[in-house]
Order: sequence, then structure tokens, then C-alpha cells
Amino acid sequence: MAAGSSAASSGTAEGDVLKALSQIIDPDFGTDIVTCGFVKDLLIDEASGEVSFRLELTTPACPIKDMFEQQANEVVARLPWVKKVTVTMSAQPAKPIFAGDLPAGLQRISNIVAVSSCKGGVGKSTVAVNLAYTLAGMGARVGVFDADVYGPSLPTMVSPENRLLEMNPEKRTIIPTDYLGVKLVSFGFAGQGRAIMRGPMVSGVIDQLLTTSEWGELDYLVIDMPPGTGDIQLTLCQVVQQFGIPHLFDLPIRPTLSASGDSGTPEVVADPQGEVAQTFQNLGVCVVQQCAKIRQQVSTAVTYDKSIKAIRVKVPDSEEEFLLHPATVRRNDRSAQSVDEWTGEQKLQYGDIPEDIEPEEIRPMGNYAVSITWPDGFSQIAPYDQLQMIERLVDVPQPTAVQS
Repeated sequence: MAAGSSAASSGTAEGDVLKALSQIIDPDFGTDIVTCGFVKDLLIDEASGEVSFRLELTTPACPIKDMFEQQANEVVARLPWVKKVTVTMSAQPAKPIFAGDLPAGLQRISNIVAVSSCKGGVGKSTVAVNLAYTLAGMGARVGVFDADVYGPSLPTMVSPENRLLEMNPEKRTIIPTDYLGVKLVSFGFAGQGRAIMRGPMVSGVIDQLLTTSEWGELDYLVIDMPPGTGDIQLTLCQVVQQFGIPHLFDLPIRPTLSASGDSGTPEVVADPQGEVAQTFQNLGVCVVQQCAKIRQQVSTAVTYDKSIKAIRVKVPDSEEEFLLHPATVRRNDRSAQSVDEWTGEQKLQYGDIPEDIEPEEIRPMGNYAVSITWPDGFSQIAPYDQLQMIERLVDVPQPTAVQS
């Protein structure tokens, strides 16, 4: 950040601007945009009364980016010494929370959205494809993965110029095809048509198509899951962390929506102003907001506060925050290494864990647990419901200086 004349007045001017911007609340995070870290490159010239800054959002598909820009202009312009305000918008998608656990091909994808149903023929592929092109229309970088080997539907729903997947012989990776800026991978583009395969063979093909494709940097990868609950679904669920989006949308029954599945042009592309497109627009907004909310909640649900040597817990969708002693958490491990699976006998003894033990790393695992790595190399899976049952810290230690 830079400012104008003297250090004192500059600091005051900067504080005024940030205070004004802190009035703008992100409705998904429930926090002001300054605390969220959205305000970048703040420049102030008090002599001319000019202020410029950039709002860096977490997704280019943010449905309220125009509102943020307008509000930022208005609140800063109200400062008595400000004559001109220049706001620029940008997006820096957050890195995948689970990137370290993902295959290389998926590590630069910010959000993976799986569209599934237990029954075939209910419009799942239609929803997946139209959602993908809606998100792309909102400014996001999007890919679609058709996970149905037995009857891939993506080739009939889109019309890419190149209808065959290409291989990169040096990297031994798959290069997705492209239609209207959306990256596409389907067994139907592999030149094989439909496949007659079973069990492990199917799972292997799906895994190869998904994880070895050069997806590059994507904001959203939409997976069109095959119907049912068999081997393919289990394989994909090992890759995709499962979260629910608690919203219901009614899709109008329109002949054009059904026909678009065979026309090669998604309905939201063919009629972007129509009723169907509006419904998918609402769905796209919901997906963007929920992905951002889930990411924020999960990434901060369980953290280690080194200044008080305590683990902070705030379970997603709960307003309650509580503290746990690290040693207590470690002693309550219920894995086979700590408790005999057959007899229930406690193998890990109280004295085995030092009172001053500290976690080395805490990482989220879906919306149900965290993985805690301890100094002895042990990785403990701690479900949220278990953490809620552990004895809590009542006498909170006084904060101590933390050396960086």
C-alpha cells in the first residue's frame, strides 16, 4: 500500500478508507471485505483526493461482484477529502483445500462439483452440462467430466470441433477437448463408443480419464456421475470430498430442454434469456456461494492457536467455538493404533502422551473430520462429533509471544 504526503496523515487517510470499506459485508462469509483480505493495492494521493484499489475476490464467477464494486465506490466517495475513486476487480481462486491428497491432474482445480442421482433418465446429465455452461457464462473457468462409461451422454449434448481426445505422449496425459471455452472429457470422445466392462476395469478407466487429463487451472470441474451406487460411484467418491448443498430448485419441464440434450447445444447457450437459463443462473449462484461458504467453514473449523497452546474448534453450521487441550485430543484417538479393535482395550496409555505435545499440522477432511499430524509422525483422524464430546478447556491459558 502507498499513500500521500506525511506519514501521519497518510496513515489516517488509509485508516479512513479501510474503515469505510469494512462496512461492506460478504454475505457468504458474514465478514467484511477488509477482514476477508479482498482489498489490494490501496493507493492514496491526498493532494488530489484520489484513491484507487483493487478488490480481489475468490472466484471470477462471484454473483455479487458488481454490487461489491458499486458499494466500494460509494462508501469511499463519501469521505470528505476524496475527489475520485478508482476500483478495479480481479479474482484469485483459492487453492484446493485437499490439493496435497489429489492426483496431479486435479491439484489446480478449486472446486469439484458432482451431480448425481440413483436413477437414470431423470435429467442428471442435462443439469450437469447446463450448470457447467452457466458457471462459464458467469466468468468461471470450467470443465465437465462425463463419468458414464456404459452410456456417455456428453457427446450428444455438446458439439466440439474436435470430437476425439488427444494424448500427450511425453507426459502420458490426456488433453481434453473444448466447446465454447469449457474443457470436456468423456469416454464417448475416446473413439470407443460404449463399453462392455465390469467392476475394476470400469473403475480403472474412470480413474485414468479423470486424474490424467490436463485440466489445468479450473474454478469448477462438474462431474456428471453415472446413475446408481456401484463401483464407479465409490471410485469417484474416494477422490471427491462429499458436501451437500441444501437448496431445492424446480426445473421447468420444457420440450426444448429435453431436445437440447440431443442437439449438441446446451439450452442455456441456445436461449440464454429464457426461463430455463434463469433457473440455472439461480442454481449457479447457489453453487458459487455454497462452495465459497463450505471452503471458508472447513478451512477454519479446527485450528491450533500457538499463543495459548490450544486447539480451537468451530464445527461448520455451528455458532459455538470451544478450546481443547492438544494432549487430551491425542489421548482420545480411537484408531486401531490406540484401541484394540477386538477387545476395545485401550492400548494408548495416558502417560504415553506428554502434556506439552503440540500438533504439527491440522488439515480438513470433508465436512466431517480433520487429520491431525503429531510430532511422532502419527496422523490422527478426528471427527467433529468426537471433538465435541471431548473434555474442553475451561481455564484458558494466557497468550504467550510466538516466535516466527
